[in-house]
Amino acid sequence: MKKIKLLLVEDDINLGYIIKGSLEEIIGGYEIILANNGKDGLKAWKEHNPEIIVSDVEMPIMSGLEMVCIIRQSDVETPIVFASARNTSKDVTSGYNSGVNNYIKKPFLPEELDAHIKALMNLRNKTKTKTITKIYNLGLYTFDPEKYSLGYNSQKQLLTSRESGILQMLCENRGELVKRDDILLKFWGTNDYFTSRSLDVFISKMRRYLSKDTSVEIKTIRGLGLILSSTGN
Repeated sequence: MKKIKLLLVEDDINLGYIIKGSLEEIIGGYEIILANNGKDGLKAWKEHNPEIIVSDVEMPIMSGLEMVCIIRQSDVETPIVFASARNTSKDVTSGYNSGVNNYIKKPFLPEELDAHIKALMNLRNKTKTKTITKIYNLGLYTFDPEKYSLGYNSQKQLLTSRESGILQMLCENRGELVKRDDILLKFWGTNDYFTSRSLDVFISKMRRYLSKDTSVEIKTIRGLGLILSSTGN
């Protein structure tokens, strides 16, 4: 059985080795690469091409947030999980906005982290097996879900995998109501307060991306969901 290559970025060296041992020896099926800060994490990401990244947030030299923002400039596919004791709405929202796919609160059991990782890996594998051929025209914009790309004239906006997935879901149901709970459960796996706030931030960002053409609009139907309206097909 092929092992999952995981980059673990954790400034607490002892905790890092405990998590590494738990995943490799107790859970099994993992190959763990350790880094002690965001700067070393970036170096390890470039050298080892991990299948998934689990990172602390507050670290010396370079934080997890800074590291993820840099990674997401060129890599929108590798799943990233933040592991942190900080879980205020601001902390969680900042994490999702940086481009992470999931958030796990410290302390956690190895089985809990394993469940988060397997869920993200399964979602990524299912997405990769789909053949996406349709290009969506949204007014003056061209949206390519396969390339996570939103084009306007000669300019291109690179989307995160979650942004692209949400926009594709809206495009597939253009002119129809898409329920908030359906979006939250599909892309976050939960519809709690934190993820609902994160969805609002994602929608605000997409509205900015689409703001150059007034014929394209993402309408919020309070308490229900969203409707995408635009010209094109």
